[in-house]
Amino acid sequence: MAELFQQIIAYPLASLLVIGNLIIIESLLSVDNAAVLAAMVMDLPVKQRYAALQYGILGAYVFRGLCLFFAAFLVKVWWLKLFGGLYLLYLFINWFRGRKTPEVSDDYFDKQHNRFYGWISHKTGPFVSTIILVELMDLAFSIDNIFAAVAFTDNIILIYAGVFIGILAMRFVARGFITLMESYPFLKGSAFVVMGFLGLKLSVSSLERFMPENPVMRFLEGHEADIITSVLTVAVFLVPVITSTLFSIPSRKKRV
Repeated sequence: MAELFQQIIAYPLASLLVIGNLIIIESLLSVDNAAVLAAMVMDLPVKQRYAALQYGILGAYVFRGLCLFFAAFLVKVWWLKLFGGLYLLYLFINWFRGRKTPEVSDDYFDKQHNRFYGWISHKTGPFVSTIILVELMDLAFSIDNIFAAVAFTDNIILIYAGVFIGILAMRFVARGFITLMESYPFLKGSAFVVMGFLGLKLSVSSLERFMPENPVMRFLEGHEADIITSVLTVAVFLVPVITSTLFSIPSRKKRV
């Protein structure tokens, strides 16, 4: 642990960039997650809808906290890192393929055609079954975010700091991020592009166990790679916003 603190002190710029990017990723993904959860409870009566969302918010905090502990093992076990990288790549590919079917919005969750929901609602009723489904989605979202965080850096202190601050920040900046994503709907796509890039980085870096002296592996494990990853992440979000504002490229018209 002392060595991790020394790394942070020795490379303050890289550390701040990593934490800042983790906060951005956590916030953007959490806003998108919240939109999906809101869609899942819309068929409930108003009072039950509010209660289900409260359970969803509580579950988001609990599962992110549990996944933070999981991150400590994730940065040390090579095959978990490989699994996490491939999972992030899967999410990117799945999103990219989904863009070709704009008639189906990824913010929409059709519970009535979900077999698992149909089975549990038969036994527990729509309110309890919706809560169960919401918590499962919370767990899936938490895993997404932690895998993305670990892809940025192996420094568990930076991961804890970035994700924890991002979770706290969501209570204060959620409305601002929602407005931002409404103004620039392509930012959701930017988040998935970043996840694809992080998935590739995490997958390749997991092979360091077998090629410790390989120059590519040593580079990926170094602070220079953290800085480059952070700069590229900022560019993926910032450059399209600038070009969209100045030249309407990409268009602000929502597309899936």
